[in-house]
Amino acid sequence: MNHKQNAATNDELLQLVREFTRKEGDFESGIQGLTIHVRNAPTEPLHCIYTLSLAVVLQGSKELLQDNEVTYCNPGQAMLTTFDLPVVSHVSTASRHAPFIALILKLDYSLIMQSCLELKLSKPPRDMKFQALSSYDVDDGLLDALKRLLMLEKHPSLKAGLLPLIEKEIVVRLLDSPHGMHLRHMAALGSPNGNILKAVTWLKQNFAQAMSMNELAEQAHMSASTFRQHFKALTGTSPLQYLKTIRLQEARDQMLVNGVDATLASNLVGYESSSQFSREYSRLFGLPPQKDIQRLREVHQVY
Repeated sequence: MNHKQNAATNDELLQLVREFTRKEGDFESGIQGLTIHVRNAPTEPLHCIYTLSLAVVLQGSKELLQDNEVTYCNPGQAMLTTFDLPVVSHVSTASRHAPFIALILKLDYSLIMQSCLELKLSKPPRDMKFQALSSYDVDDGLLDALKRLLMLEKHPSLKAGLLPLIEKEIVVRLLDSPHGMHLRHMAALGSPNGNILKAVTWLKQNFAQAMSMNELAEQAHMSASTFRQHFKALTGTSPLQYLKTIRLQEARDQMLVNGVDATLASNLVGYESSSQFSREYSRLFGLPPQKDIQRLREVHQVY
């Protein structure tokens, strides 16, 4: 990779992003699934759920903690999340004169599967260590594809024809990158990881329902102990803790975005005991619900 050329393409993309926004916040680009994120100062660690997506840092730095492992993402690096994953995220380097700027593109699982089949890609080795969250230096071709994707907003007459082509190009480039084996691993639906992926999707869609982990294991065609083992290997956490994190994150969003109180929020996400909700909320986020929401509103750190 030509590092000078890579830096130049990164700067071109950064300049294009600045045309869309010159203030702090999270912004829709106009391209479905592509968002722009700007922070003028480092942020406090925040619990959130990362979905199947590609994030490219153009300026500043970010750190993510998942299963006690820290992933660093610096300018010119791409970070891939292969499925819904609870992480602790914070911007580590940012200032008003040099804000943190990143692009996040949600990826289409069916497009990844289709591309794997069309390219006749082999399954990853059985002994490969799968990473649900990975970070590598982004190559010039991927940066250029993202630049062309963003530029479609300036050429609406070309958008319908070129958008699916560029989106597919990005997936193909990812499959050919250091991220590729992790995407192929995720796409191998016949493997235990495919069944875990289905279970994760089900949990996300039905988190408010009362459920038995044994029943979930049966859906994944595994014994309860095997299911827990594979689930933790893939997500870094147990099924029960994953469910708690999704419920508490959703409750937090309900209070922060929709202004509901803690009691209603706990009921909406499936808690029968308000006191248990408050205890688990405090354990995860560090403060009781009311104080945590007040702090978030004061520092404007809503992701």
